[in-house]
Amino acid sequence: MTAGQIVHSPSGERIVLGEIGQTVLLDNPRVRVWEVALAPGETQPWHLHHNPYLVLNLESSPCHMDWLNGDPPRFLEEKPGGVVFRPPSPVHMLTNDGDRLYRNRLVELKDLGEEASKDVRPGSPAAPLPGLPLVFDSDEVRVYAVDPTPGEPLALSGRHFVLIAPDRLIELTYLGERR
Repeated sequence: MTAGQIVHSPSGERIVLGEIGQTVLLDNPRVRVWEVALAPGETQPWHLHHNPYLVLNLESSPCHMDWLNGDPPRFLEEKPGGVVFRPPSPVHMLTNDGDRLYRNRLVELKDLGEEASKDVRPGSPAAPLPGLPLVFDSDEVRVYAVDPTPGEPLALSGRHFVLIAPDRLIELTYLGERR
């Protein structure tokens, strides 16, 4: 978490960092899940990502990212339901340039960042699950689209997963045990 950390701009200006999002929805040794919601014209203040992370877009609006180091802005408009994977990143801020709410769930992968041990063996996630649509796949993480029926178990036993659904509770399951 970066709120209160002090950094300096290339011109020497002292910058106090804010948080990555507005609300932490889940925080444990494996992941930290944030709610990020920006009204039109609103800005998420300067912040820094120490962990690789996923952005799961819930509501889209044109946005741009400004970089404290002076790099050109990055313009983006994510698709609702889309997923973006990002490595740890330099100090930046995010501004909603559109006329709609921008909202996402940002999932920090602490196992690949602040909680990583030096003896982690490189490898890939387990084989894909049959019958579930794959939304995103990389060497570090795999994201599926699921439509869980309330009260029904998901066929994910023996796997680590975080279930994130718009406007619903977030659950972490570790080897079949809910936490």
